[in-house]
Amino acid sequence: MAHNPQAPQGPEGHDPAGSTQMFRAFVDEGGPQHGGRGAAAPAPAGPRVGLMVGIVAAVAILGTVVWLALG
Repeated sequence: MAHNPQAPQGPEGHDPAGSTQMFRAFVDEGGPQHGGRGAAAPAPAGPRVGLMVGIVAAVAILGTVVWLALG
């Protein structure tokens, strides 16, 4: 991380207000948890839905090609 010379620094080089430590804890924690303590956020379904639609489309196209080739 870059050193901010304008930030208040104590003699040991730590932030006396503790904002840096609080920010790092926030980032390491992954942000505030909505819905209670330890509640996992639901995973976004976008990539999974796209994958299923792609598989269905590929099967339909292959079925059409086979049907045209044999019929």
